[in-house]
Amino acid sequence: MFSQPTPGKLSPDMLQSLHGIKSIRLFPRGVLLFEQGSAVTGVYVVERGEVRVLLSTPQSQRQLLEVVGPGTMLGLSESMSGENYRISAEAGEQTTAAFIPREKFQEFLREHGDFCMEVVRLLSEDLHSLYHKFRSISAHPGRPRHRPLDEQLN
Repeated sequence: MFSQPTPGKLSPDMLQSLHGIKSIRLFPRGVLLFEQGSAVTGVYVVERGEVRVLLSTPQSQRQLLEVVGPGTMLGLSESMSGENYRISAEAGEQTTAAFIPREKFQEFLREHGDFCMEVVRLLSEDLHSLYHKFRSISAHPGRPRHRPLDEQLN
């Protein structure tokens, strides 16, 4: 029987199952786990500490999107698609993270199909969270609101 996962975090069952294919890495505060635009190498699971998720702007500044903690998997969508990392991940404090190379992670999913739905859940939650962040930015009070089409025609 699988235990119920916390939203945005890996289930204890999946964390345990990944034990044999992960390597543990220690990141001092301010060190990047990976950088936006760099080639994807794999996924990171925060085990201890916190990671600042950053998005680079055209002005070459990094904007804080969120701070995540233990149980959070980073680089999942890029590892599934093979695209470059879309964000940067920086240790917000002394952080321990498990690293799983992309090839090993994909092989793990082929061999453990029962965890594929968990990956879908995590990707869906990431998309849902991003949608709400975008809506909060675009719903700025000073921004003009569009009228429904039927009001525009009258």
